[in-house]
Amino acid sequence: MAPANSSAKMAMMRPLVVPLCGLLAVAGTGWAMSAAPKADPSAGAGPTWQSIITRDDRTRLRGWRTAWTRGLAQARAAGHSAEIVKEGILLNPDAAIDWKDPLPGTYRCRTIKIGAKSEGLLDYVAYPPFDCRIRGENGFVSFTKLTGSQRPIGLIMPYVNNRMIFLGTLQLSDETRALEYGRDRERDLAAIIERIDEHRWRLVFPYPHFESTLDVMDIVPKPSS
Repeated sequence: MAPANSSAKMAMMRPLVVPLCGLLAVAGTGWAMSAAPKADPSAGAGPTWQSIITRDDRTRLRGWRTAWTRGLAQARAAGHSAEIVKEGILLNPDAAIDWKDPLPGTYRCRTIKIGAKSEGLLDYVAYPPFDCRIRGENGFVSFTKLTGSQRPIGLIMPYVNNRMIFLGTLQLSDETRALEYGRDRERDLAAIIERIDEHRWRLVFPYPHFESTLDVMDIVPKPSS
């Protein structure tokens, strides 16, 4: 589980976006990973990721390192070794440092897809940056991609050691409300979130439902204009 001071700070941020309110009522009968015990309800803590996560997402997260190793091997075999080296710590599976909460605000985010999910797809794709937001709402910490035709939206929750868990859904095109987590398997999102530099984090999505073996999202504070 995340260090106590980290969990306390996360709780103080008071997050969750209204469209995701159904996330807490859907999917999950308390399947637990042994890595993290459930929060003590008497302490006033909100639901844990174990009480929310679907069976499919638990399996995906469990295989995060295998997905990373496989994705990198696919990308290198396709001739993208130089791009991987250039990204440095971002694509190093062991680059996580001591956890420190990202402050609420707007961030500059970009996604790299490594390893093709099926024949005919690209083994390495780096997308341009976009805006995303971290904020506190209704007792949780939320992450939202603000622009684009595919917008992850969900919750950041304590996990283990230097990692947190992101659970959410994919909001598409002109949709104004997020689909409830657990309602559509192919829209569900599950990721590990880690801090990799003083003011830099990454979301790691093992075995996403579309296109790739692993997605890595780089997250840094957006410079003030």
